[in-house]
Amino acid sequence: MRRREAREFVLSALYQREFRDIPLKEMLAEINPGDQRSYIERVFAGIIARRDEIDALISQRIVGWRFERLAFIDRNILRLGIFELLYFPEVPPEVALDEAVELCKKYGTDNARVFVNGILDRIWKGERAVGVQGDNG
Repeated sequence: MRRREAREFVLSALYQREFRDIPLKEMLAEINPGDQRSYIERVFAGIIARRDEIDALISQRIVGWRFERLAFIDRNILRLGIFELLYFPEVPPEVALDEAVELCKKYGTDNARVFVNGILDRIWKGERAVGVQGDNG
């Protein structure tokens, strides 16, 4: 399995969790993740553990929308993108942004690609600004 396929699997698992609390182990039994098992387990568990924090970041940056109104798939693409951007340093930020947009093209709603890219870009620029200020202060 390639990393992009692993991301698609994580997205699918997150989406399923919106409706039913299925253990990741059970979902993994249906596929052969190969060398991506560790990535899938770490990213999925990390998103679940930081879900409230990630959702708060999304809520702070959406303008004219309530978080609850976001399509489930778009919401989970954002969660995955934010997790990779902020908490998974093995993935370069540019890759995390690009992969989230690619997931939108394939699975997202009509305007998801522009919307998700804008939110992730604002979050990334905001985090870099905080990091720069923190380094100087």
